[in-house]
Amino acid sequence: MMQLTFGFGAVEAELWKLVFVMTRIGAALLAAPFFGAAAVPVQLRVAISGALSVLVCAWIPVAVPPNLLSLAGLLAVAGEVLIGLALGFVLQLSFAAPVIAAEQIGGAMGMSIASAADPISGAHSPALGQYFTVLLTVVFLGLGAHLTWLRLVFESYETFPPGAAWLSPERLELIASFATQMFVAAIAIALPVTLVLLVVQFVSGVLSRSAPSLNLFALGLPAGVLAGIAALIVAAPLAAEQMADLSAEAVTHAGEIIAR
Repeated sequence: MMQLTFGFGAVEAELWKLVFVMTRIGAALLAAPFFGAAAVPVQLRVAISGALSVLVCAWIPVAVPPNLLSLAGLLAVAGEVLIGLALGFVLQLSFAAPVIAAEQIGGAMGMSIASAADPISGAHSPALGQYFTVLLTVVFLGLGAHLTWLRLVFESYETFPPGAAWLSPERLELIASFATQMFVAAIAIALPVTLVLLVVQFVSGVLSRSAPSLNLFALGLPAGVLAGIAALIVAAPLAAEQMADLSAEAVTHAGEIIAR
């Protein structure tokens, strides 16, 4: 299996087989929104990847390239990484929709200046984006979608056999098409609140024109913030349903990638 041997025979062969299987699972966990969060220690990710790889090796027959240090072996490893990243990137597209919606809502409310460190990516995102991201994560985990996604990762070993697996251009185009649905979902999440804020801004503009002595900023900004918070509270049940639909779409898209 490897030109580099340590004299342990079959045990060493199983070790390299485990490492080879871990490449796809580790790449998928790295690209997934919650498993790959900046707050998750690297040691924990490696431990989860190793535990899942043991199950794959026990349940699914995996053919490992004879020499992983050769050109063919490195290409096989690159193919495993590509498939794992694709499965995790689909979830990233779904989890990016609430952040885009929060940017639109925060800009209309005047709260775009409020930002916080995103625990998933480590970058700065709107404060409302944290709210929607946490809500989507809770709904995603509560529905058990993460278990379905892990099952799809296991099933990918049957669709794309290790060592001879590359994503076709059609599947890469399919992944890119999911981005359009992400923007549609972001618009659907932000639309109820932005409509309310549009009415408030229209009323504030009418009042400022009818009574020029009124300070538009002193009147419009607090009214926009209060109206936005009230709209978020009223639209909370609808937002929960949208997050559930978004979680289902994320798993469905991941299943379409590994569909035969």
